[in-house]
Amino acid sequence: MEQTEVVKPETLDDLIKILHSIFESDCINVEEVQNLMESYESNPQEWMKYAKFDQYRYTRNLVDKGNGKFNLMVLCWGEGHGSSIHDHTESHCFMKLLQGQLKETLFEWPESKSHGDMVQKSQRILQENKVAYINDSIGLHRVENVSHTECAVSLHLYSPPFETLGTLLTPFPASPCLTQQKYLLSRKWEELILSCFFH
Repeated sequence: MEQTEVVKPETLDDLIKILHSIFESDCINVEEVQNLMESYESNPQEWMKYAKFDQYRYTRNLVDKGNGKFNLMVLCWGEGHGSSIHDHTESHCFMKLLQGQLKETLFEWPESKSHGDMVQKSQRILQENKVAYINDSIGLHRVENVSHTECAVSLHLYSPPFETLGTLLTPFPASPCLTQQKYLLSRKWEELILSCFFH
């Protein structure tokens, strides 16, 4: 697919407008979206209003509902917070670091979703303003803020729009059981409180 020249967004609002324009098409160039998101230079004054932290777990905060083909969220990671190993339910996921650092660990799909050893493919530290991309054909991943002194904030684009993630339970020492799976979406008066609880 031919790639168009990237127009550098000056603000988060500019980025959102350009994304709406790109996603008017039925044919999306992954590299174009990744380059566009990377060209936006993080400005806390623009995204801080979406940054809702929780003491115990990372949060998902809706920035833009998109046009039915994508949505955009700010994820807030407190010190030591991390996701489970998960898939993206056939969505494309772009993850841009707005603040701090995050560790992404990529895994192969297990032979069975209910059991089997998780085989690690790769691991990397994502730096501020860099963009990572994943879909289910690439594998599963876990994202963690490994810092115990600094928070991290990331901007995620999901296409088709994010509804839920598939979580794989891995054999942790205490054999935790996922008893309730929810997520946090917040926008002005709309706030749906979500979280993952283990026992």
